[in-house]
Amino acid sequence: MMTTEPASIENLHVLHHSKDFLVLDKHWDIRIDSKMWYEKLTVQAQLQHHFPDLADPSTYYGFRFCHQLDFSTSGALCVALNKAAAGRAYRCFKDRTVTKAYLALVRGTVEETTQTIRFSIGKNSTEGKKHMMLIEGSEGCENPKPSETKLTVLEYGLYDGDPVTKVLLQPLTGRTHQLRVHCSAIGHSIVGDFTYSLGTDNSPYRMMLHAHLLHIPLEPDPLLVTAGDPFVPTVDPKWLPQRSLRTLTPTVEALLENRKTKKEDKGLVEIEKGEIKLKKDESIEESEEQRRICQQWLSEWAVD
Repeated sequence: MMTTEPASIENLHVLHHSKDFLVLDKHWDIRIDSKMWYEKLTVQAQLQHHFPDLADPSTYYGFRFCHQLDFSTSGALCVALNKAAAGRAYRCFKDRTVTKAYLALVRGTVEETTQTIRFSIGKNSTEGKKHMMLIEGSEGCENPKPSETKLTVLEYGLYDGDPVTKVLLQPLTGRTHQLRVHCSAIGHSIVGDFTYSLGTDNSPYRMMLHAHLLHIPLEPDPLLVTAGDPFVPTVDPKWLPQRSLRTLTPTVEALLENRKTKKEDKGLVEIEKGEIKLKKDESIEESEEQRRICQQWLSEWAVD
């Protein structure tokens, strides 16, 4: 699936398929869905083409997307195949128990090899720029909210002759365009990010941001999927790695182990404080109001 070719109705890559979920490796530069009549090529259209029997006519788009990826971002995208599965996944996203990690090529040499970026992010109220987000303190920044991203350097190299750094990004909050804004804020905008380079970075064939890891702690069977690495010379020869600090697989494994340890530690603290609450198992029915609330909440998870 790793390719520099544009998206088509045919090139849909499935990473996971069960009775409850599909996880796709979304192509770069394709919308998940669209209300525009002229926008025919979407992930929704790809799914309708490849899996017409799985479409649910009672939903607006035919498929229940559990989260969002930006138009320019590739990688792991989860689709629920029934109401109960959607409810279970929504609850994990709402409770912030989902682990996501993205690969990116960013401009320049990132000297601090592990760091946590904590710029609050708000909407841009400037006329003509309301599609952008801003960090707190910037002119036009409206209603900034706390935002946190962990950055880990993997490799240093060149892209088309210019210095770049390959990083793993873990969003710990879910603000709109969080990863793009945070990288830009530390002076290392994502390669090919036209918007947050203020229109200067327009030569690469795509924006170099890829949803590599998705872990949803569903019971009894957690969903863990990785969506490869498109930022390798065999896919794009303009990327030339020169010095490796860490390899991808053990870095991701350490991230997951750290998340698991923190969750277990939190559980122990709650038990010690007598704060743990037991609930009866409930079958989750998805009402229209629940769907509306979930979609509103999920709109904040366009962290890429």
